[in-house]
Amino acid sequence: MRYVRIWLFCCALFCAGCLAAGWLNPAIAADEKAPVISKPTAVPGEIQFEGRGEGFQPETAKDECPSTFGPIVTDTAIPMEKGGFAIQPTFGLGFVTRSLTQNWRRVSAGGDFKSFGMDYKFTYGLWNNLEVFVDVPFTQNWAGSVNERGPNGERSASFGGIGDVNLTFKYRLVEETETIPTVTALFATDFPTGHFRHFNPGRLGTDAIGGGAFAFTTGLNVSKYVKPFVLYGNLWYTMQTAFSGREDRSPWVSVLDDNGMPTGELAEGDPRSTSFRNYPRDIITVNLAAEYPITKKWVALLELTSSWEGGRLFGHKANQAPAALVSVLPGIEYMATEKFSLAVGLNIDLIGKNTDAALTPMLSMVYAF
Repeated sequence: MRYVRIWLFCCALFCAGCLAAGWLNPAIAADEKAPVISKPTAVPGEIQFEGRGEGFQPETAKDECPSTFGPIVTDTAIPMEKGGFAIQPTFGLGFVTRSLTQNWRRVSAGGDFKSFGMDYKFTYGLWNNLEVFVDVPFTQNWAGSVNERGPNGERSASFGGIGDVNLTFKYRLVEETETIPTVTALFATDFPTGHFRHFNPGRLGTDAIGGGAFAFTTGLNVSKYVKPFVLYGNLWYTMQTAFSGREDRSPWVSVLDDNGMPTGELAEGDPRSTSFRNYPRDIITVNLAAEYPITKKWVALLELTSSWEGGRLFGHKANQAPAALVSVLPGIEYMATEKFSLAVGLNIDLIGKNTDAALTPMLSMVYAF
């Protein structure tokens, strides 16, 4: 089975190369004055703030695409123009409503849990058709009225800090025409800068902020103006490196079979401190979004985002239970000026497994210089 996955991965790379060789218009790519549209590793249960763009300009005279700044979570396809720069802060306050079991059932979360996310994204257009951005997240977690008390009887706790920093490159392979969409290749790395080991049992799990692994993501973004809608799509594949961790409080662990391999079920773990080697699963991210311009200033938005954990394409077999999460996000955007935009929305986790479901009001702003 592993050789089949490797073969499919190689085919995907070959197809991406064909897109670059066969569809890219060299004349457009070389023309610095050509019109451009200026403006990912997802972990189930986390809101990723990588979607907002830095402007959207028409590419055809026949049906001009209305000016928008893109969705909140779903990433845009058209990179920032050469030399352009933008700052995008995004805020989200998530209220955990339920825990999602291995069997996709919704059960009690076991307490009152909240998480505030504040991301700052800095985007720069390196040259024609290529942009780079850095996303620096901050997370503050709270836990209250927790059923499973800490070692000293704690039922509430909080913790905050910097999460995993993301570096992303986006290169446009295909220019949008009347018949084909914009197609952009994405390459990203998440660095394990967030807190992911030496957890304090008295903090009731609130100090688990980072993923612990280097996460390498590749995939495609697409966008197309289909009057009167602007449509977006993301298809990404993320591979995570193994890492060593130290768990001081493991309320849930994978059940192992007689050969020491995970069965996919979860059981209560040993609350004592243990050292272990993590082999996290690969992740497939599929996001879809549509914008509907109501007026020149107001844009309605609807997004469907999802992440699905599978086996590891390379290396040791995964030893963590697979997680999945599907969410919907309705929102509205206000184009204040040609350079500044505001968007608000409510992210609703619909279904999933081995993660938490939350309601997350979100606010995103973009200022393009």
